[in-house]
Amino acid sequence: MTMNHDPARRSRQPDPRARSGLIGRRSPRTGTEPATARSAVRLRLLLSSIFLPLFAAAAALFGIWAAHSGPGDSPGRTPLITLAAICAGLALVAAVDLLVVARRRR
Repeated sequence: MTMNHDPARRSRQPDPRARSGLIGRRSPRTGTEPATARSAVRLRLLLSSIFLPLFAAAAALFGIWAAHSGPGDSPGRTPLITLAAICAGLALVAAVDLLVVARRRR
């Protein structure tokens, strides 16, 4: 049994210190993508600042409509509450995204 001490084989193995995170790269860089990722932070800021009040107002309106709907009204109370919950969830997502974008801009 001989040990394979081929230096060329050893150089093909990735250097563990060259990893870019806790786990490392999932795929090697091809050389065409930028070294640092760029995102459209201004666009995210604009969209979050537009949709946060829009979804918050829609959640409030659907909630008020559901509170004033009677037993025989169409649409019923359950679909209106569902729409209000969906709009409130989307408003929460927009608020969190607005906080993340504001933090990254600093």
